[in-house]
Amino acid sequence: MSSKALGLMGSFDPRGHDDWVGVATKALKTTPFERLKSTTADGIVIEPIYEGNPDPKPLGVRPAGQPWAVVARIDIPGNKTANAQILEDLVGGASGLDLVCAESPVAYGWGLTISCDGCVKTLLAGVHLDLIPIRVDAGHRSAEVAKLLLAVAAEQGKTVDLAVIQDPVGLLAATGKLGAKAEDAIAAAAEDAKAFPGTAFEADGRVWHSAGASEAQELAAMLATAVTYLRALEAAGFDLEAAAAKIGFTAVADQNQFHSIAKLRALTLLWGRVLEACGVTPKAPRLHVETARRMMARRDSFTNMLRTTIATFAAGVAGAGSVTVLPFTQGIGLPDAFARRVARNTQSILIEESNLHRVADPAAGSGLVDTETEDLAEIAWALFQAIEAEGGIVASLRSGALHARVAVTARSRFDAIAKRREPVTGISEFPNIAEGAVAVMDTPAPTPRVAAPVEHVAAFAPRPLGEAFEALRDRADAAGVRPKIFLANLGRIADFTARATWVKNLFEAGGIEALTSDGFASIEALTAAYKASGAQAAVIASSDAVYETEAVPAATALADAGCEILYLAGKPADAEKKTAYEGAGVTGFVHVGIDVVATLSDTLDRLGA
Repeated sequence: MSSKALGLMGSFDPRGHDDWVGVATKALKTTPFERLKSTTADGIVIEPIYEGNPDPKPLGVRPAGQPWAVVARIDIPGNKTANAQILEDLVGGASGLDLVCAESPVAYGWGLTISCDGCVKTLLAGVHLDLIPIRVDAGHRSAEVAKLLLAVAAEQGKTVDLAVIQDPVGLLAATGKLGAKAEDAIAAAAEDAKAFPGTAFEADGRVWHSAGASEAQELAAMLATAVTYLRALEAAGFDLEAAAAKIGFTAVADQNQFHSIAKLRALTLLWGRVLEACGVTPKAPRLHVETARRMMARRDSFTNMLRTTIATFAAGVAGAGSVTVLPFTQGIGLPDAFARRVARNTQSILIEESNLHRVADPAAGSGLVDTETEDLAEIAWALFQAIEAEGGIVASLRSGALHARVAVTARSRFDAIAKRREPVTGISEFPNIAEGAVAVMDTPAPTPRVAAPVEHVAAFAPRPLGEAFEALRDRADAAGVRPKIFLANLGRIADFTARATWVKNLFEAGGIEALTSDGFASIEALTAAYKASGAQAAVIASSDAVYETEAVPAATALADAGCEILYLAGKPADAEKKTAYEGAGVTGFVHVGIDVVATLSDTLDRLGA
């Protein structure tokens, strides 16, 4: 029965923004309402409460009811093996292919080996080339491989929906080198574009995102790249409308759901603004989205399924025309059939069971998403103008200006991760120290064809979000015997559980096993348990109230028992208490706000790991 039939429509007085702020302020008690606000890497303030947009304007990137193409990543060396995976992917729900060759900067050490039309025939045996979209991503060889594929299709009398991932700018940024001057490589690619029926250039955001760029920086770099290609295509004889149709976009969606949705929507606004400035009727970009490489953890890799699901949801909501989900073991090695099946099914469930594609631009009208979309578009446009003022994207790469800006953003992000202000599930938070081995394919890495470099710039090196913590885990694992820390839990379970749990997560994020308990009946029992544990370090955990009477005696007893590395969980209330704790044997304090990576590294040093 509807709410109208029940007579509920008039039962509630209307509530505005100020009313909700008042309710929230009351619930927060002494905590300021401003504490609920957050700020993005681009300086956009995210408010805790938004009003919906009464006049939503859907961007219409993908029509309602039209599902996006589920694009399977094919990067397995050995064309027969890769063909078997392609057929399994297509039977299992994939509706597009991303052929990633060894020469691609996103091959991650693997990739297809294609050198002749026979390779293409073996790779695509049994595939109906006229029924599925295909991306060819082969770095400096993309045009060469795409021509081989088109020749095979022509021999079979078929046409192909083909996207050729020619991106000399992205290749230069990712590898720091090109086999020709950038201008010459771009001009050659523009000539090659005449041979391809679909998109022939790709403004690829993956290199910028992997290196730590913010949403606006990624958008600005993509836009500057697309404008560079637009100019090259015009110089090659294309009119601007035809040139725009030759350019595709590959963007990244990550675990930040709303930021990703806003970023992808902002790209449509930005590209429309460029086309409008060129006198071309604005059209939605051909948008392919890939889930983020930088969020793929090596440790507890099953948590990657959570991140890729969120990212895929964001891509679908934002109107992506096609999506590739990186398999959850992508950070470990070459994903096996199971990991690839999970990647496919992540999309299939969102389309077939959640019906995510049924509504066009469902985020339109959301106060948060609409506001962030517009703010991102304005900031990205200003950054794009700055790149243009530097002489364009190639000049900015040569001068190092763009590299320097992205590096500042990356440093800020990694500082937040090191202090756990920006958590990484399974890595800095809730680590699984007893995880087992995860299967990947045991396949020899291919040898890519390398062009003699002519152009050199500083490369945008990929920066995985969990790299600092994963390096600590590697150190701890290499110690032979796992480092241990003893949790000296004081008082009742209710007194120490919160801090003991926090401490366990903190130290195990660095590969140091935290030995916990339900507390101790006496100081003597505590010291006996410490000696029996074999641990070389300890941390006292309880409430501030218990610390008043028990922390100093416990610290003294542990120090007398030979504990030379002794932490106390929590921040001392004042200098006097800090001095008292240190006088009793406490050598450090762990609490919210510390540099966790530095603390764990120091602990491993002192434990001899």
